[in-house]
Amino acid sequence: MTAARSDGWDLIEAAQAGDRDAYGQLYTRYAPGVSRFVGSRLRDRALAEDLTSETFARALRRIDSVSDQGRDAGAWFTTIARNLILDHVKSSRVQRETVTAEIDDASTDDRQESPEQAVIRLDAAADVRRRVAALPTDQQQCLRLRYFQDLSVARRRR
Repeated sequence: MTAARSDGWDLIEAAQAGDRDAYGQLYTRYAPGVSRFVGSRLRDRALAEDLTSETFARALRRIDSVSDQGRDAGAWFTTIARNLILDHVKSSRVQRETVTAEIDDASTDDRQESPEQAVIRLDAAADVRRRVAALPTDQQQCLRLRYFQDLSVARRRR
């Protein structure tokens, strides 16, 4: 193990040799970044936390099969997280369910949304999220900047 290396592979090599503290240090170093990565791609915070945890559980199960890839070890964790997100998106295309706890059924007057309208609205929003997730990354980023960060559309000067 080389003391000069700061790309995380020294910790992975130590974890492969059975050093449990090394894996804990990997988690401490890379979990916040993986969490931000997953959270920026999923609206469901609990699901993002679950996928972040699953990322490190899978990495631990596969720790013996990984070797230095010439990049920071964080790229390995991010790749695992990205694959988990893709798996989730693929499986959610098949599922068309709305968690009933997300529906506010406390309102019964005509001015507020009915439970049926809420289900339709939530289903439509989930469909939009799925379709946006299927777009190329640059187009997804453009939509995020425009609609979630309220950036205006740049106008070309003629």
